[in-house]
Amino acid sequence: MKYALVVTAETISYLLFLLPRYRLLNGIKSLYLKVVFGAKVGRRIVYYPGVWVFTGRSLTIGNDVDLAKGVLVTTGGGVTIGDRTLVGYGTSILSANHRIPAKPERIFDAGHEKSAVTIANDVWIGANCTILPGVTIGEGAVVAAGSVVTKDVPPFSMVGGVPARVIKERK
Repeated sequence: MKYALVVTAETISYLLFLLPRYRLLNGIKSLYLKVVFGAKVGRRIVYYPGVWVFTGRSLTIGNDVDLAKGVLVTTGGGVTIGDRTLVGYGTSILSANHRIPAKPERIFDAGHEKSAVTIANDVWIGANCTILPGVTIGEGAVVAAGSVVTKDVPPFSMVGGVPARVIKERK
């Protein structure tokens, strides 16, 4: 029974988030996250088609957030996205990851480690970035396209690379 509910929720989420980014449809997507998963979602969120937010539990999204096509958000460890944040195409925001067991334990049975991701207000995350569990991105920060963020990002800094490092401070 639980498996059937999960598959049903995944199917509804998939189909709903394929819809275009019209204001009315974005409102329905936000309402769905609030009602079905208990997410806290602000106003004027833009969900491009193909966004994948699952499960939606432990999710907080501020006002005026833009989630571009292909954005993936896993909320098992908790995700907070601040006001006026732009998240670029194909970006993954991951709040859980597989645990790496000591040998000779099997990887398949190791389970997951969960850790919250916090993205402050006025952040720009470029296309195809990966934000790993436990990361905080400070207010006004810019993450260059293609970056893998493994550590906290200071406020008003510009980071880039694999792993992401501070390139410079915003002026």
